[in-house]
Amino acid sequence: MNSESAIIQSSVLYLSHGGGPLPLLGDKGHQNMVNFIREVAPQLVKPSAILVISAHWEESKPTITSGKSPSLIYDYYGFPKASYEIEYPAPGAPELANKIFNLLGKAGIEAKLDDQRGFDHGLFVPLKMLYPEANIPCVQLSLVNSLQPEEHIQMGKALADLRKDNVLVIGSGFSFHNLKEFFMPSTKEAKAMNESFEQWLIETCSSSHFTEQEREQRLRNWHAAPAASYCHPRAEHLLPLHVCYGVAGSAAKKVFQFEIMGKMASAYLW
Repeated sequence: MNSESAIIQSSVLYLSHGGGPLPLLGDKGHQNMVNFIREVAPQLVKPSAILVISAHWEESKPTITSGKSPSLIYDYYGFPKASYEIEYPAPGAPELANKIFNLLGKAGIEAKLDDQRGFDHGLFVPLKMLYPEANIPCVQLSLVNSLQPEEHIQMGKALADLRKDNVLVIGSGFSFHNLKEFFMPSTKEAKAMNESFEQWLIETCSSSHFTEQEREQRLRNWHAAPAASYCHPRAEHLLPLHVCYGVAGSAAKKVFQFEIMGKMASAYLW
């Protein structure tokens, strides 16, 4: 194995996945996100498997899809007919699911396997753009519905060994997720709040000036960030980032900034 593949095989990616199926439907407000996917895709060596932590699945304990051929869950409403005909027949990865279950258990985290649940749009929307062939085995991991930052960082730390196995870990969320604001007139105040939180998040995730203890502490206390409650009235779209950081345990190597539906968003690659 050469040094370049060793670096890329351990990739961890947090991405802002946009609004429902809109990135796949040619929505102009998502063009920058689509461009980001095109930019980041060549930087990733094809993984042997993919683990996605989706903002759209919460359980009382970390739950892992373990079926061989998961179906798709069209967990959005009011979109064109074509959005309910999207296909992404990626195989499941029961062996990987069991390994994730065991890694969590080894860290004292009680988890659960689910061989019936399918893949929600937090998985199939970005992966249909990243790997349209749908030939890479996938596993999805839920959030914990307590939505505690520390708990999700610890989940990520428990899974750090996956980086040795050419497993691409993707946190699929959205760095800005105040749904009402996407449909409100833009104001200078709203723009400033959006941008102030983004600046804080980018600094937190990528600055080399922080020790990892300081970086983790900032992520644990993200509610204290500028305009945090405005940008995230609820934490579920940010917490996949906490899992990613737990896996990576370091500053992000690359930061991507783009606009989605009039709001600034970001993505991070380790």
